[in-house]
Amino acid sequence: VGFVAPYQLPEVVRDINAFTLGAQSVNPNVKVKVIWTNSWYDPAKEKQAALSLIDSGADVIAQHQNTPAAQQAAEERGVMGIGYNTDMSKMAPNASLTSAIWNWGPYYTSVVESVQKGTWKSGSYWGGLKDGVIGLAPYGARVTEDAKQEVEKIKAKIISGDWDVYYGSSRGQ
Repeated sequence: VGFVAPYQLPEVVRDINAFTLGAQSVNPNVKVKVIWTNSWYDPAKEKQAALSLIDSGADVIAQHQNTPAAQQAAEERGVMGIGYNTDMSKMAPNASLTSAIWNWGPYYTSVVESVQKGTWKSGSYWGGLKDGVIGLAPYGARVTEDAKQEVEKIKAKIISGDWDVYYGSSRGQ
């Protein structure tokens, strides 16, 4: 698996680690190779990084970049892709397995409402699947029904608190 990433920051490294652990839960022998673009926005560099990863043997391209360039490289080369931030399937319909999507709207609305009420408190916020800030785009045509069911099962366990990607099952299962 090739992973196109912007900077070696904790948020990005955590994303890559979680992705890798998830991939290894399906295939313990999977290897994830990362190319750092050292940019938040550089479609040409992102695409070149993806092409380089594909040339070195990656058959799936994942990313922590906001442009569809890496997914378009996957589309051009006939490999699979997993987008980031928004549903990227329109830009790479044949490559797209899904995308990690972010929906900050409800959180921002709740913050503004709490500011207006005078109840807002500063602090860190790490939303997830349970509160709808993070989700998955619709699955692409290359995703099997069995794979969809397995992903949905794991999503339900994450939401319920019965599983954590870094620790496995919280109930020892």
